[in-house]
Amino acid sequence: MLETFANMDSVTLWAFMAASLVMYLTPGADMMFTIASGISGGPKAGLAATVGVTLGLVAHITLAAAGLAVLIAASPTALLAIRYAGAAYLVVLAYQAWTAKPVSDEVEGRANILRAVRRGFLTNILNPKIILFILAFLPQFTTAEAGPIWQQIVILGVMFATGGFLVVSMIGLSAGIVGAKLKQATGILNKIAAVIFGGLAAKLVFD
Repeated sequence: MLETFANMDSVTLWAFMAASLVMYLTPGADMMFTIASGISGGPKAGLAATVGVTLGLVAHITLAAAGLAVLIAASPTALLAIRYAGAAYLVVLAYQAWTAKPVSDEVEGRANILRAVRRGFLTNILNPKIILFILAFLPQFTTAEAGPIWQQIVILGVMFATGGFLVVSMIGLSAGIVGAKLKQATGILNKIAAVIFGGLAAKLVFD
């Protein structure tokens, strides 16, 4: 693996990171989910959601490196099933956020961290667009001369996941700070989070 990394062209790696940065800053399902989690659960929930999303991304990268993602992408039925499962899960999250009662940050910190991680993971892993994105994006920066393609995908995937975690976690923390300051005064933030979750579900189904 280290030999493969050493053989990869540095210009290509810098181009990959530049392209990845554009991807990080483009509003997508993962970013919107993290923002909604931060708004409804505070800074810790925003960070925990980012951890879950990153774990889901790592799972997708592992599938791609193993070649399983190609098989999934080749099956319209499998992609459709994943799409609707993801949309249904987001609808559940929207309902829970809409009906949630404001609670203190202390309770949130103890009770919701693992739940936010789980939600982030499921939201990412049930998004079939991530499968297609990984298959379309990462291979563009691989070359046969650098070494085994699967090793290059793993290397690029680790770089992409790490960069994504750093950028999106800052966004989730920022949303959480804003949400935490307003939470005691009103429960409207949970309604905002519910609308975001519902919008993501609709986008997943109709996009």
